[in-house]
Amino acid sequence: MPSTAAQTRPNRGRTTLRRKEDAAPVWFVVDADSQIVGRLAASLATVLMGKHKPDYTPHVDSGDFVIVLNAKKVRFSGKSLAHPEHPKFTVKFAEKVYERYTGYPSGRRFASGTQMLARHPERIITEAVRRMLPKNKLGRNMLKKLKVYAGTEHPHQSQQPQKFPEHLMP
Repeated sequence: MPSTAAQTRPNRGRTTLRRKEDAAPVWFVVDADSQIVGRLAASLATVLMGKHKPDYTPHVDSGDFVIVLNAKKVRFSGKSLAHPEHPKFTVKFAEKVYERYTGYPSGRRFASGTQMLARHPERIITEAVRRMLPKNKLGRNMLKKLKVYAGTEHPHQSQQPQKFPEHLMP
């Protein structure tokens, strides 16, 4: 006679795994004015990966799109330092070194935080978020959903972006 233990077990919920086809990304807008770079990047990486959703699946790109405005007004934590254009400039920002490689022999290039702020302020946030995402194809696709702009304007009005959720802000 078969055991009835399997029939009397409580019905436990099954783990739901999201498929790529089921993902419906939402667009968010966040203002980076006076935000600390690392804390903001951690929040952005969470949303890009989809970890803020209840049905997060690690091997599926189920995250949302994020538009970041005012990238040139971000700040680092640390002691204040006088700067002619940036009111919240810090010592840590001046000492920060960004490294990249051109792809050619002896193509290693360095840029200080001051130079990066002057030339490409959007790369400050992009690099911080990139380092917090998975280091594989999935992470590279997640990074493509991050749109960073130095000013207050963006060309994504047709996507009807929503305000970034307060509970995810640093």
